[in-house]
Amino acid sequence: MMNDDLTGRPSAQAGCPGRRLTPHSARLAQPFSWPVRVYYEDTDSGGVVYYANYLKFLERARTEWLRALGFGQGELAARDGVVFVVRSLSIEYLRPSSFDDSLRVTVELVKVGASLMVVAQRVICDEEVRVSAEVKLACVDRAAFRPVRIPKAIITRIGTTA
Repeated sequence: MMNDDLTGRPSAQAGCPGRRLTPHSARLAQPFSWPVRVYYEDTDSGGVVYYANYLKFLERARTEWLRALGFGQGELAARDGVVFVVRSLSIEYLRPSSFDDSLRVTVELVKVGASLMVVAQRVICDEEVRVSAEVKLACVDRAAFRPVRIPKAIITRIGTTA
């Protein structure tokens, strides 16, 4: 059995393999991958994942990507006074996912600017891309919600280009 990305627990389906990442190795292992199981609550009346739920899956993977790099979002807000918000996204729904599918959601850094990051994300099952997205993330001041520079520690950890 394969291990899930960060938990070390066995994954449920070998068709969607994961790998164990540590904060140090996470920046070297692009794209980052996070496992997601499709639950009944994720599906619509047609028995497939409701389109908006893919946004939740993408958000979870981005959150865990930052955590794997050593930056919990709560810690960033408290210590640095910044949060990352979605400025825009483009998404393509290529194939449906169904109840009990074991998915991998990837995050791959595309571009980093002073206050903006662009990541490419995919939802994959059995090596088939189900959803593809490009997400622009703005770093903003937690109180004012105005753009601010991405903390230097994050820039250093992820590098300045993909």
